[in-house]
Order: sequence, then C-alpha cells, then structure tokens
Amino acid sequence: MVWFLWPTDPQRVSAKSVAQHLVKLRRPAHLVWNPVTGQIAQSLPPWRAAYGLPGDLNRHGRVCVQIRVLGSVEEPFTESKLDGLDDILAWLDSWHVPRRWPAGPPLPYPHSIAAQGSLRLWALGGHFGSSQVPGSFEGDPGPIDVHRIVGGQADVLDAPSPREVLEHGVPVDR
Repeated sequence: MVWFLWPTDPQRVSAKSVAQHLVKLRRPAHLVWNPVTGQIAQSLPPWRAAYGLPGDLNRHGRVCVQIRVLGSVEEPFTESKLDGLDDILAWLDSWHVPRRWPAGPPLPYPHSIAAQGSLRLWALGGHFGSSQVPGSFEGDPGPIDVHRIVGGQADVLDAPSPREVLEHGVPVDR
C-alpha cells in the first residue's frame, strides 16, 4: 500500500476531477481521496497495477494499492480531517493489507526526496509513503502521522540503522 500526494488544495478540488486527470495522463491510481470532504474516487481494481511506482515494483506478485491524497507536503494531510479513512482502511483490510508501517514515518520534505527505500522493508508489505519505496524519486507524502492512518496499536517498525563501516578495522563515519 503506497500513499502519494496530489499537490492541491483539498478545499477547492475534488477527488473525482483529480482521478479523471490522472486517467487522461495515463497515470491512474487505484484511489484518489480528498480527506477534507471524504470523497473517494476509484480508477482501477486493486488487482490491476497502477502507474505511480517506477520499474517493476507493481509486479511483485501481490496487491500494491496506490492512493493519491489531495494535499501538500508542507501541511501533512493527517493534521486535518480524515473523512473517509475508515472506509479506505476497511477496503484495504478486505485485501489483507497489513496495518503496519515497516519503514517508520516518512521524512519531511525536502529530506524525503533523498530517502532510499529498502527492498527488505518493502518485502514485508504494509503501508509506505511514496518516498519510502525503493527506486522512487517522489518526496511525498511528507511527515504524516502514520498512527492516524494505521491506528495507534498498529505495528510501526523503525528502519534499521546503517551498519558500521570499517576500514582497516577502524570505524568510519559516513
């Protein structure tokens, strides 16, 4: 499950109009969601690959739902109303998407652009920001509160720290 942003004011733009625009661009997401109004537009069934991820990341043999949220990286969408989230989570539960965030909370923009996703964490499944997907160059969704999405009791696994690099048996900072 990957959370993307569509940079726009959710007070002024509908999920349906963004979904139609993404279809015209040949880049549809499974869902487009306006968290302020609760409007949800579905463009693709979950078993069909969407077009937000680079390379073959959609083809790893399991469902990879992609949701475009109307909002901004500067103002995390989890700081506003989340109308419709319960419906989205129930739908994701029906597809057995684990309620966990293996890579931990996404970094704030612009630091998130330099984030490098881990294939090991990606293989665990669950929820990811697009900036946390291996090979992605997206910087969204920014510093969202992952607990507001997956629930306060859900697993949020922190990314492991880098291993210490040794040169001639001496630790080197990198």
